[in-house]
Amino acid sequence: MPATIIDGAAIAATIKDEVRRDTALLKERHDVTPGLAFLLVGDNPASRSYVRSKGRACEYVGFHSHTVERPADCSEADVLEQIDAWNTDPDIHGILVQLPLPDHIDENKVINAISPRKDVDGFHPISVGRLVIGQETFRPCTPAGIQELLLRSGIDPSGKHVVVVGRSNIVGKPIANILLQKAPGANAIVTVAHTAAADLASLTRQADILIAAIGRPRAITADMVKQGAVVIDVGINQVPDASTEKGYRLVGDVDFDAVKEKASAITPVPRGVGPMTIAMLMQNTLHAAQRTVR
Repeated sequence: MPATIIDGAAIAATIKDEVRRDTALLKERHDVTPGLAFLLVGDNPASRSYVRSKGRACEYVGFHSHTVERPADCSEADVLEQIDAWNTDPDIHGILVQLPLPDHIDENKVINAISPRKDVDGFHPISVGRLVIGQETFRPCTPAGIQELLLRSGIDPSGKHVVVVGRSNIVGKPIANILLQKAPGANAIVTVAHTAAADLASLTRQADILIAAIGRPRAITADMVKQGAVVIDVGINQVPDASTEKGYRLVGDVDFDAVKEKASAITPVPRGVGPMTIAMLMQNTLHAAQRTVR
């Protein structure tokens, strides 16, 4: 029996509606409108598109957003000065610096400069440390979205063997830490695997829940997946396709057509994990604004 398709776009829409409702309440009760600031350095088309999408989401949920653009050759000092200004601006509750940055700007220095109170991407070392030890913090948006996809699809990770393929600071490490916590919606047995494994398939076949985040198109094939596993595909890869107007199409890290015949549930690409990232950014920003009135 083919897998249930987990519709990330529909779940993300529900979360944004919840944020919109709670934002209206925050305005009504406390006269506070969540504010999200974006810094875009250079003219990377993908980064520009991401920032536009996030800005539209802000408008939908009732936030005010502010985008500052800097040329690719701007100095690191200019970037840090802008972050410092936002850190002290009471109308800005979340700060997002769109990555990647030009090579001459130290990404770690920029991330560290963001106030942990406004770190809605969840990348600051203080946020990461709190996540690891199970304290309340801003969770990185894509991993937080993965957990929400599981829970809102009726899939409880507790006691399940989760295998995460990928060890990035953005997805692999944080989702492993989120799901292994002794907490509701987590409590999983977690293995982190990656492409250095001599026999990756021997690890992935053990997974009750398999999370693929390695950035390689269709790298997870049907023979690497246990019958009945839940498969979460984080990958977004462009592959040539002459039949499309753009000359390419998007595929995930999972061979979707083959794996869906073995999995019990699976996320598609697109309309899977991707929409959840922006939804969780909206949720994090709302929480940052709510904390100012507690």
